[in-house]
Amino acid sequence: MLMKTIAMSAIVGASLMSTSAIAETKHVVIGTGGQTGVYYQVGGAICRLVNKGSADHEINCTHKTGGSVTNINGIRSGDVDMGVAQSDWQYHGYNGTAPDQFPSGAFKELRAVFSVHAEPFTVVARSDSGIKTFEDLKGKKVNVGNPGSGQRGTMEVLMGKMGWTMDDFAVASELKSSEQAAALCDGKVDAIIFTAGHPNGSIKEATTSCEAILVPVDNDVAQQLAADNDYYAMTSIPAGMYTGTDTDTATFGVAATFVSSSMTDEETIYQMTKAVFENFKRFKKMHPAFAHLKESDMITKNLSAPLHDGAVRYYKEKGWM
Repeated sequence: MLMKTIAMSAIVGASLMSTSAIAETKHVVIGTGGQTGVYYQVGGAICRLVNKGSADHEINCTHKTGGSVTNINGIRSGDVDMGVAQSDWQYHGYNGTAPDQFPSGAFKELRAVFSVHAEPFTVVARSDSGIKTFEDLKGKKVNVGNPGSGQRGTMEVLMGKMGWTMDDFAVASELKSSEQAAALCDGKVDAIIFTAGHPNGSIKEATTSCEAILVPVDNDVAQQLAADNDYYAMTSIPAGMYTGTDTDTATFGVAATFVSSSMTDEETIYQMTKAVFENFKRFKKMHPAFAHLKESDMITKNLSAPLHDGAVRYYKEKGWM
């Protein structure tokens, strides 16, 4: 009887310890993007590195699809704890300068953690569409991107500066990034839009499944946007990266950034930042778009919101600030 009592006590004790351990684990969610895009890879890479050290810091990380605007609004509402967002939408979210995307106004609790890869604004068109320049999109069937995505937001900014509306297209579809390649090759649209790190899986799918080309976006409007806004810059997509495009494709672009808010505690952001930079060589190998990242650029460039206290703590420990 005594042995039974001791055994039962041990089981109850173990159960309580197990319940206590589970209760202490902090679960965080990262908002990313479509599964074929680089944002999804960013969130997955960060979570893998964080979860690798869960026994030490008791943080468990998962990620879900979304898009720049959706992720920032999700951080504000508490639907996600942190997310990946284009540098321009980080700026607009923090300052409240895009009321259609951020109807609640300036999100002054938004915090930058670090920037990631460059993201050229990219137009891919069927070779038989007659589209050679951005201006040629007028009157065509164009996938402008799903609402809440960064690509849709940047497309709307460019269209607004050019005086275009959705009525200027024969069709303005709102497919997700993962649906675009099939729609292009099936002839449902003539062109698709991305704001993405390269190489991009959906663009590879489109350019290998059917005859398609990358279209330059280097007109006066794009160049003026880059000149007037620090979060934009003129750039190019290297020749030969995708089938059908043998010369560099001039365009403008932004950068992907990792953001959170002051509502997420300092220790959590510190540990997540540490997980990335203490395993930086491994992180850079997790996707070709990360290959040329530099720590010094990631903590200073393309960041329009204040740095999170947890990130600052780590950067100061490293002597980077």
